[in-house]
Amino acid sequence: MSGSPDTTHGRRWFRRLVWLALALALPASALLVWRERAAKPPLPTLGKVPSFSLLERDGSTVRREDLAGRPWVADFIFTRCVLSCPRLTAEMKRLRERLPDREAVRLVSLSVDPEHDRPEVLAEYAARHGIAPDDRGWLFLTGEHDPVWALIREGFRVAVSRPEPGPLANPLEPIVHSTHFVLVDATGEIRGYYSAFDEEAVNRLLADLARLLATAPRR
Repeated sequence: MSGSPDTTHGRRWFRRLVWLALALALPASALLVWRERAAKPPLPTLGKVPSFSLLERDGSTVRREDLAGRPWVADFIFTRCVLSCPRLTAEMKRLRERLPDREAVRLVSLSVDPEHDRPEVLAEYAARHGIAPDDRGWLFLTGEHDPVWALIREGFRVAVSRPEPGPLANPLEPIVHSTHFVLVDATGEIRGYYSAFDEEAVNRLLADLARLLATAPRR
């Protein structure tokens, strides 16, 4: 049975008083953080990157488990690419320069042309773009063709293909691949896709990275 109007009115005022007391008890900064978190829904979970075993440019093996513990950003390149890939790497480098804490985030560039891009070829590519050989914060990975393409298509869920020969084929881009950055959290879950050539999208990526880092358990 519902209460009288006076009783209902009294309950409303009581709830308001409780919220007011909580607000007064919280420091202003904590209240702002609470309001900001309440206003923003959590980042989506878009699938887990499957286990993999790939080669880094120094010849060492890198597994998905080696990347656990901090978020990472992946992109997809190949060294014979002369149009989108140099720009992708430049944008990834610029992204890194904008990170408030470079040690907290890894970058991963995965070759879509693994038959050609062996570790030594990736090492030359990274060096051309000013990435130090001992820089373990930015990994350049390769492997065998079929597992790598399966990882890209089914694991990262982005496109990669070789266009059929013909008048519309672009000899400068023999492999068609994604130009998106992929945000992966510390547990290997994909949390977002962002066009690398869209300033607004990259700003969203930086904001989402900050949210992941702010909510990560302290180690």
